[in-house]
Amino acid sequence: MSAAVVVSVGGNPRPQSRTHRIARELAAAIRDALGTKYAAEVDLSALGPAVLDPSHSRAGAAVEQVLRADVLVLASPTYKATYTGLLKAFLDRIGTGALRNTTAVPVLLGGAPNHQLAVDVHFTPLLLELGAVVPARGLFVLESEVEQFADRAATWAHENGPALVGAQCLIELTEIVTEAPATIRGQPRLQARGSNRT
Repeated sequence: MSAAVVVSVGGNPRPQSRTHRIARELAAAIRDALGTKYAAEVDLSALGPAVLDPSHSRAGAAVEQVLRADVLVLASPTYKATYTGLLKAFLDRIGTGALRNTTAVPVLLGGAPNHQLAVDVHFTPLLLELGAVVPARGLFVLESEVEQFADRAATWAHENGPALVGAQCLIELTEIVTEAPATIRGQPRLQARGSNRT
């Protein structure tokens, strides 16, 4: 696998929130586990309503950062048992299937454990719709766990690193096969030795 680019996205409307913190810490842990580079942080609170403006240059630049990611960590606080409207509005700028070359890790931050299934029930399907590969279950983080989250992030990255690497290798292999010259893909099978010839 070539050196992967890891990008984090914080979907909390509040600047430098705990959500942004856990996204950054998990992305750094994944970087360390994979021995690769951590390219960018996208804090959507800095964009706010601009995510709704198709012509806004900084919002467009943030989308480009996301599209260049090999591994994408997306974190949101739990709003109404799902992700924030800000994060959804930002992801609506990305076309269906546009993340087909991206491995994604969804993360939700919540105040109580009764919403812990929301990350897999609501968040993961959104990323799959955008074409991302989600090789591991999403993370649900309690607000009470934020201060110790760096240790949990390191453990998660160590345990799930092989799945992330496997997903990225599969993406790269698919790209190679897809981009192979038509003359190779369309080459007829060689006739077996000893078979009758007409």
